[in-house]
Amino acid sequence: MIEIKNLHKSFGTKKVLNGVNLLIEEGETIVIVGRSGCGKSVLLKHVVGLLIPDEGEIIVGEKVVNQLNQKELYALRKQFGFLFQGSALFDSMTVEENISLPLVEAEKKFQKKEIDKLVSEKLELVGLSNIQTLKPSELSGGMKKRVALARALVTNPKYILYDEPTTGLDPIMSDSIDSLIKELGAKLNVTSIVVTHDMFSVKNVADKVAMMHDGKIYFVGLIDELMKSDDEVIKRFIQRTEL
Repeated sequence: MIEIKNLHKSFGTKKVLNGVNLLIEEGETIVIVGRSGCGKSVLLKHVVGLLIPDEGEIIVGEKVVNQLNQKELYALRKQFGFLFQGSALFDSMTVEENISLPLVEAEKKFQKKEIDKLVSEKLELVGLSNIQTLKPSELSGGMKKRVALARALVTNPKYILYDEPTTGLDPIMSDSIDSLIKELGAKLNVTSIVVTHDMFSVKNVADKVAMMHDGKIYFVGLIDELMKSDDEVIKRFIQRTEL
């Protein structure tokens, strides 16, 4: 599981995280919501050690992320898959080259035949096939998201982090990505953290919801509990996001 304890982070004089506490159970899909700039993506970057907290700790399994040395941190990151908001595919590379990049850069040397097999398997897992030779410029927005997800899955991670996975997609494609997130969580038994502002996605994928406000976790619970809450801060947030 992942445990976040009393996490603080400032950038200059701006306090972004102000004592975040959150427990994410093994195998669950938790969705983190909150207003723009509330620290959702900053929190994700702390989980994989891309940012170091000013105070507090992040525990993944039994390891305290912010106490690991560089070699230990690289080893831990191999357990994570990360779907970036803009997909972050390399335009100059083919689909196969993008997906296989984590394998090519890994310490273990993979044979070309192994790489081809893994790329095909992960593409099939996200509902794509026979597009290995295409470039990102030849893909639709939804296909780019799926290819980026295939890359996140190619190392068979224990944890998958999704940063705004449906941003820029039409409602039909957003539903498709939501269904894929839910399906992968069940099929692969991975622990998933989804950061989003899309309340429809929250309803579609969340086992549990955490809402951030003023740099802290303001609410943790089921989606029905969030939607039916009488708390004024929660009600205002939901009303804004569903306009």
